[in-house]
Amino acid sequence: MVFLAGFTWEDQGGLAYLRVTFLETRAPVRAVFTSRRGGVSKAPYNALNLGLHVGDDPQAVLTNRGLLAGALRQPLASWVIGAQVHGNEVARVGREETGRGVRELATALAGIDALVTATPAVTLVAFYADCVPLYLVDPVNRALGLAHAGWQGTVLKVGARTVARMTTEFGSRPADLLAAIGPAVGPCCYQVDDRVAAAVQEELASTEEFLVPDGPHHWRLDLPRANYLSLLEAGLRPDHIVTAGICTCCHPENFFSYRASGGRTGRQAALLALRS
Repeated sequence: MVFLAGFTWEDQGGLAYLRVTFLETRAPVRAVFTSRRGGVSKAPYNALNLGLHVGDDPQAVLTNRGLLAGALRQPLASWVIGAQVHGNEVARVGREETGRGVRELATALAGIDALVTATPAVTLVAFYADCVPLYLVDPVNRALGLAHAGWQGTVLKVGARTVARMTTEFGSRPADLLAAIGPAVGPCCYQVDDRVAAAVQEELASTEEFLVPDGPHHWRLDLPRANYLSLLEAGLRPDHIVTAGICTCCHPENFFSYRASGGRTGRQAALLALRS
């Protein structure tokens, strides 16, 4: 196994994934971020594509999901999936929502980019191919949040909204929360135009820390850093946040990357669940 800061690579019969050990060693949770290694999907979705919405053979995706569920012992019947739209809507889910989006796109929770729960029988699931995975754990009230943050979700502060929803629903105190920021496109590879830069500058503070000019009408945007600062602004403690520091675009051998592939590729999954 290879150890990263707060993350650990594991391999189950060729199916490779990252355990978020920063969270798993501090709270009774299962926290995982998958890679593209393992599974049955054909190129350009090879091999462990978990997204039903990208044009892959649906049966291959369902096979991949079943393989992952078996390796993690997180049955598909416990999964809950939102239909991500690069927004900031947060849904509280429980046993009644389990199975939503698992076998058919049409049953996913519409317009949802973040999920929260305090139910042990629920596995929160979201999908990524350069966007930022945000894991939130309340070890005091045993509650969880999982968010998907592209540049739009980052501007809309989907992470902070998830923190606020956990506060409202479960009595979570931001200072108690633990957070992990998973693999995502880094500033080394993420160049944006003036339109995106203007939206970022209008809505977020301290942009000089994560938005840097990169030639005429171009900027380098550090999405993980922007989300880290947003979580601090929401009240989390710096020592309660870990960032993977892995650029998905730089490592196409391990991760699906929308940028690296030109837009036609599979999806990794983040999974977060309370242990019984």
